[in-house]
Amino acid sequence: MQVEAYAKINWSLRITGKRADGFHDLETLFQTISLHDTLTFRESDCLTLTCDDPSIPTDETNLVLRAARALGAPPVAIELQKRIPAGGGLGGGSSNAAATLVTLSRMFGIDADLESLALSLGSDVPFFLVGGTAYATGRGEVLTPVAPLADTPLPLLLLLPDERVLTRDAFARITRYSEPIGRDDHASFADFTNDFEEPVFALLPRLRALKTRLLDAGATWAQMSGSGSTMVGAFADANARDEAAARFDDVRAVRAETVDARGVLPASPR
Repeated sequence: MQVEAYAKINWSLRITGKRADGFHDLETLFQTISLHDTLTFRESDCLTLTCDDPSIPTDETNLVLRAARALGAPPVAIELQKRIPAGGGLGGGSSNAAATLVTLSRMFGIDADLESLALSLGSDVPFFLVGGTAYATGRGEVLTPVAPLADTPLPLLLLLPDERVLTRDAFARITRYSEPIGRDDHASFADFTNDFEEPVFALLPRLRALKTRLLDAGATWAQMSGSGSTMVGAFADANARDEAAARFDDVRAVRAETVDARGVLPASPR
């Protein structure tokens, strides 16, 4: 079986406090986007993972293998075609983990609490079982699906710089917490913010410059996704987005759009 595991962006991300268990509470608005990895699953005598990106570990540190073991599925050989950059704030590893849980549970008819397994693997993983547009609190696992921001897919331009940000380092730089504003107040671009931007921009000032350049290139909204380093711009239409993309020859620029579907597409025969 072969599945596409979509990336996500955060329209808004507020860090609202630190919990007794060491995690942080947050308030965010997740959005699935069309950029995706592809995973292929084949029955096998042993559990293995291969990846076309040599920088991605294929040992037990990879969430794909950890998800397969957590589910207790029979052994499979898994191939990962990587398109979502690691360390970019797009949730690629979490999306891959969710894809593994969903696909193997269907392949082998396993009745499991996927939501609990997803949370045990990472705070973002439960969202990828839902996908689309979702308001989230807690660690990011208390999810409420909400209406998309527009009736049609929104054109996006992703800037993927070489700089990478480790999530734990970004959280370590948070020195103040925000008050949550509530689900109903996440209605437009004017309501959105990302509490990671200022501390990360102080560390990597080029990211601030990329955000400014997106706005100068005609983006109606631009912001860092998650803890970075991907910068995202939303555009009025695909033509405006494509014209803007031509202005970024010094950084990897990827055209994408919002996807109003679950984070993991139904598994299908290859």
